[in-house]
Amino acid sequence: MPKKSKKAKKSLSMERKNGYFCVSPAEKVKINEYAEEYMKFLDNSKTERMAHDESVRFLKTAGFKEISSYKNKKLKPGDKIYISCAGKTLLAVVMGKKPLENGMHIVGAHTDAPRIDIKQNPLYENGEIAFLDTHYYGGIKKYQWVARPLALCGVVVKKNGEKINIDIGNGGKDPIFCITDLLPHLAQSQMTKNASKIIEGENLDIVFGSIPSSKKQKESIKSNILQLLNERYGIKEEDFLSAELEMVPAEKARHAGIDSSMILAYGQDDRICAFAGLKAMLSLNPIPEYSACLLLCDKEEIGSVGATGMASNFFENTISEIINLSGSPYNELLLKRTLKNSWMLSADVNALFDPLYANVSDKKNTPLINGGICVTKFTGSRGKSHANDANAEFMAHIRRIFDRAKVIWQTGELGKVDEGGGGTIAYLMARYGMEVIDSGPGILSMHAPCELSGKLDAYMSYKAYLAFYRDKRV
Repeated sequence: MPKKSKKAKKSLSMERKNGYFCVSPAEKVKINEYAEEYMKFLDNSKTERMAHDESVRFLKTAGFKEISSYKNKKLKPGDKIYISCAGKTLLAVVMGKKPLENGMHIVGAHTDAPRIDIKQNPLYENGEIAFLDTHYYGGIKKYQWVARPLALCGVVVKKNGEKINIDIGNGGKDPIFCITDLLPHLAQSQMTKNASKIIEGENLDIVFGSIPSSKKQKESIKSNILQLLNERYGIKEEDFLSAELEMVPAEKARHAGIDSSMILAYGQDDRICAFAGLKAMLSLNPIPEYSACLLLCDKEEIGSVGATGMASNFFENTISEIINLSGSPYNELLLKRTLKNSWMLSADVNALFDPLYANVSDKKNTPLINGGICVTKFTGSRGKSHANDANAEFMAHIRRIFDRAKVIWQTGELGKVDEGGGGTIAYLMARYGMEVIDSGPGILSMHAPCELSGKLDAYMSYKAYLAFYRDKRV
């Protein structure tokens, strides 16, 4: 083949490169600095309530104000506002130069993660041990949650409305909790079971204590536990009825790999995107052309249901309030134009190629670690069921935005066609007619108590979301 033809062929080909071949020494420093801040966020955001509160703290420090403070004011370009839904879902906006009806640039992630929830009547005693009865939340492999350190987080709301915050097990001197497992010497029958049945859901109960009260009485260990809870937190057994308590891994986020190139931590699906979107929002300067909107929602892991999930009307109700404060009297047509003309990155993770389980992936269409943020044109399962399937025209816009900002990015699907699949909030947002595409880093061991991510991929997600917020659509 002539020399000239070889060059032409090379220029027409697409090559997938490891991102570390493409970043400068200065950017490597930024990647590591970003990772340190992200890891602190993870340690302070073990539940959706904690992630919400930590995000609000960041927003307030950066000058964002709760929307209620604008009741007698008109929103203007550059104003920074946020609104909360039940202390779990959060929406923040930096008002842009263009009217809202021209659309917004939205980054939407979720902050809930698979976990073990405590039932409403949980405390019982059996075999000289006090337990908490549980009900797992989201898609988990139940056997991964036994015999590991767990922390108890959440809130107890007393009948008089007083809210008690609970966080036991995340501090260095805190006691921790666990779910027991069967010793291998007696597990002959257990080991013949299907993996989904090795540990039954009703057996994911938490070992909570073992010392009896000084008085001889029925269920004296349970009685002693109740006495301790009352002394430390002022709660009684009936207060469990109005509590939201979660068991989460007690381990802190850690650098992973001999080269410290990765992060091992709980809840990276999808707090890796939540933090990237938050950080991008805080870095947004000067005033964007289009209003920038950050959406951190709850309940994605169980179908986006409920008042704090994206299947609710929280999003459109909140945008209606913002329209009403922007100078144009609210009307439904203005809301519909605002939503239809908006662009959105559904910020959620994908599954990285794992060579130890290569048979479930199509490698050429699966994101690779250190390949940068992954743009997923469609999710769903098998025949693209419940997928958004973004328009090719919008995909071209995203290519342009990321390439202009020198974002390292890749595309990918979630596994082989018939292997399964997954979903995000993308299809729920696309119902408004807006352009939506999934975009987030890949991770390994998704939905496990500890998930593995690449620092470069996490940083490129932040860089991508910031470029998206800043884009002028030209």
